[in-house]
Amino acid sequence: MASPNTTLSPRKAPRQDRSRAMVDLILEATARVLVERGYAGASTNAVAERAGISVGSLYQYFPNKDALIAALHARHAQRVDEVVLKVLQRHEGATLDEALAAVVEAAIAAHSEEAELHRVLELQLAGLDRYRGPQADGHLAEHVAALLAAHRDEIAVQDLKLATFILVNAVHALIHAAVLERPRGVSLRAATREILRMTRGYLTTPAVG
Repeated sequence: MASPNTTLSPRKAPRQDRSRAMVDLILEATARVLVERGYAGASTNAVAERAGISVGSLYQYFPNKDALIAALHARHAQRVDEVVLKVLQRHEGATLDEALAAVVEAAIAAHSEEAELHRVLELQLAGLDRYRGPQADGHLAEHVAALLAAHRDEIAVQDLKLATFILVNAVHALIHAAVLERPRGVSLRAATREILRMTRGYLTTPAVG
């Protein structure tokens, strides 16, 4: 693992279409190499070779392997955030149950698309949170907070900030477990149903005591 002082930020942000295409090419190559070789085998040389570019070209954008990992996490967080926002926009005015079901199902689908990559990141990399930017879940939490506020009269949890925190972290962990660690004999559909049942129970059941 990299030392705490390792730079995780890209060297420069792509501003032109050509630069953005290069960064996408590098990150797709990083994802494929991680799935095939694991973290230990995912060197910058291996990534550059898979992308069909020189390692010098890679270093123009990313200073090291850990910066590549951080960028993959940022891309994943952004994609999930975009998926959730689009779902909520489509379900504006829907019931709480309908909106929650749509968000959870969309998030599970988004995680399933790159399941093998997430498996490598989650199961092979210790201390995964060091690769997450401080705002990784910030926008997602904002969307969830807005959803809960819109259904304030249906929610028993008094503190919506607390409810947002619990919901985002619990559902995120369960989605990863459902996609990556689901035991044999448990279908993704059944796991999704139970995640929704648990979520609704937490939000709508009054606290005891």
